[in-house]
Amino acid sequence: MQMTELRKKWIRLMLRFSHVAVIGKIASWLACIGIPPYYHRIYLSRLLKIGYISPKAQISHNNFQFGSNTYIDDRVLIYEDNFSNPKEGGGVIKFGDQVHIHRDTIIQTGRGGSLTIANNTHIQPRCQINAYLSPIVIGSKVEIAPNCAFYSYNHGIEGGELIANQPITTKGGITIEDDVWIGFGVIILDGVTIGKGAVIAAGSVVTKSIPENAIAAGSPARVISTRTNTLN
Repeated sequence: MQMTELRKKWIRLMLRFSHVAVIGKIASWLACIGIPPYYHRIYLSRLLKIGYISPKAQISHNNFQFGSNTYIDDRVLIYEDNFSNPKEGGGVIKFGDQVHIHRDTIIQTGRGGSLTIANNTHIQPRCQINAYLSPIVIGSKVEIAPNCAFYSYNHGIEGGELIANQPITTKGGITIEDDVWIGFGVIILDGVTIGKGAVIAAGSVVTKSIPENAIAAGSPARVISTRTNTLN
């Protein structure tokens, strides 16, 4: 994108005010005037270390920490579930540097669940990340395709009791190690670790851990191949 120095100075000025209470959303909106939506606006996140948070994003979380050059797109919701019981709110959400969260993604924590995303990880549109009871940890340079879902808990389904009245439980947190590629529409459930360099095929449901450099597919996901000649 070709841009004059005067235009760059204007954008930087507006971004400096974009995290200020009350006027922040106005400043963010002014910064992106004339910049096409979606991937074009990643450019805004590179201009200053404070990054870019869309004025259409909603952040309602008491302990959200983000690194340098963060990009949060339109209609992203980052939410702490503490409405019914403030003592059972979510733990920290912590982003590393250059994390990209694309439009219509929902991230929420509750009942002590937490989320950590390391540097240079990109989450595409319409993903759902729910960290309850146990943590979700996503490594660096992870690529997550649209419509993926992560749940660090499960819901009771015992007979003789209404499902709505049964508690949520967990087998443990979710860990996605570095350099993982997760395809379109993948669901990852509690207690799962996906090893470094693994690939999860589109539409898979991951219920058990996947080793490093494996290629897994299916519902439930199974290893079908292994990546060779991988870079260190």
